Amino acid sequence: MLKKKGFKGILMLSMVTLLVFAAACGNNSGNKGSENTGSKNNTATNAPAGEDVKLSGEIKIDGSSTVFPLTEAAAEEFNKEHKDVRVPVGVSGTGGGFKQFCAGEIAIADASRHIKDEEAAACKAAGIEYTELSVAFDGLSVVVSKDNDFIDHLTVEELNKIFTTGSTVTTWKDVRDTFPAEPIVMFSPGADSGTYDYFNEAILEKAGIRNDKAISFSEDDNALVQGVAGSKYGIGYFGFAYFEENQDKLKVVPVDGGKGAIAPTYDTIKDGTYAPLSRPLFIYANNKELERPEVNAFVKYYINNIGTFAGEVGYVSLPDEQYATEAAKIK
Repeated sequence: MLKKKGFKGILMLSMVTLLVFAAACGNNSGNKGSENTGSKNNTATNAPAGEDVKLSGEIKIDGSSTVFPLTEAAAEEFNKEHKDVRVPVGVSGTGGGFKQFCAGEIAIADASRHIKDEEAAACKAAGIEYTELSVAFDGLSVVVSKDNDFIDHLTVEELNKIFTTGSTVTTWKDVRDTFPAEPIVMFSPGADSGTYDYFNEAILEKAGIRNDKAISFSEDDNALVQGVAGSKYGIGYFGFAYFEENQDKLKVVPVDGGKGAIAPTYDTIKDGTYAPLSRPLFIYANNKELERPEVNAFVKYYINNIGTFAGEVGYVSLPDEQYATEAAKIK
């Protein structure tokens, strides 16, 4: 019995010793785990945003209706990876976007033209520094109804005659003798649109677009599509993507800028032969907002992926080396 008790005592002592040793190991292991976690957290904090960090928050974007399909595509795909980040995208027009941007109301402005001097001055006065990023090419497209059976092309001079301020043109016959004597119904983006500005500069030499009962304005490109499509004698203009999406009811008009009539296509837009209506598209990012990890991650994602999205939504991607240049602007 003594021997048995002694063995039992030794066994219990051994078990206690093992438990103490295991607990000590567990504590050491826990300390190591804590150190590793701390290290991992430090690494995550210093890692490129969007990789090891769980992102959240809101990124407000507004501006060009032309750039909208690009930004919407980037936002939707980004949100699949970062479900806690909200990216609302508005379409108040390039000018409307810059007003909000320079007032500090949005993080990113979509733009279908470069920022104007007075807009840049407004940003500077508000202490807002920004980074301009090129994202794709667009071919501003002149369109008529699918039912239009008399226009095969228009010259820059004829477009000027139709749309310029003070124009006395009221019928298609006033534009070209071979056209019918039917009233022209015009549709144009509004004055806050970068497309309006670009057309005014490239076609009208900054004379301004007419504003009378023959023309309707809208910041909504889809409204312009419906207007032109519903009028046999209508004519309008907007970004190439909106023509691509609605070519079942619209006809694009080749434009003769002095070297023959050329229609907008992926190739003619990219190589610039669709002149003078080929143009670059941009986003502008508030530099202070770029310090937020979710904004930084989104803008990097945008630039690194928009070349793929561009073709899918009807635009022309930049050369790969250009995207590398744009990406290098983002720290």
